[in-house]
Amino acid sequence: MATIGYARVSTREQNPDGQTDALEAAGCDKIFVEHASGALAKRPALTDALGYLREGDSLVVTKLDRLGRSVRNLKQIADELQQRGVGFRALSQGIDTTTPGGRLFFHMLAAIAEFEHDLIVERTHDGLAAARARGRKGGPKFKMTPTKIRQARAMYDEGAHTVQEIADTFGVSRPTIYRHLADHVERA
Repeated sequence: MATIGYARVSTREQNPDGQTDALEAAGCDKIFVEHASGALAKRPALTDALGYLREGDSLVVTKLDRLGRSVRNLKQIADELQQRGVGFRALSQGIDTTTPGGRLFFHMLAAIAEFEHDLIVERTHDGLAAARARGRKGGPKFKMTPTKIRQARAMYDEGAHTVQEIADTFGVSRPTIYRHLADHVERA
């Protein structure tokens, strides 16, 4: 049974020594160090650490936020570890999933996070339904009105203006002008 540490700092300029010292003091046999933002989906050192762990091992971090991008992501990692028979400890929070109390505390945090996510989704759906009931539609506002499209078409047909000049005139991008020119050709 090995105790594996994982330390993460967000940038190359940050120093992971405080984390690695705490992990060594906690008795970690091997420590994986990551220099990457927690928001990144790809974290090679974490992938290596998770791949290194075997049944009966424990993964140790100094704080929960060093491991996961979100509470939902933390729960996914903890569930994967539990399925593999690997323990998890967060030193600062006193979480140790190898004990019944530690598992309970961790799952309470995860349940609260999931509940919060579900409330956000529900409020979003309610807001969209209320907006639809008032006749509002989602999506971006059109920058080119039918009148502006006709004017842009006329400018283009004259041949005196480049597409970039037309786009600048209406304050839109060249692809927007091309899209409306193409729509006009398809309809004709």
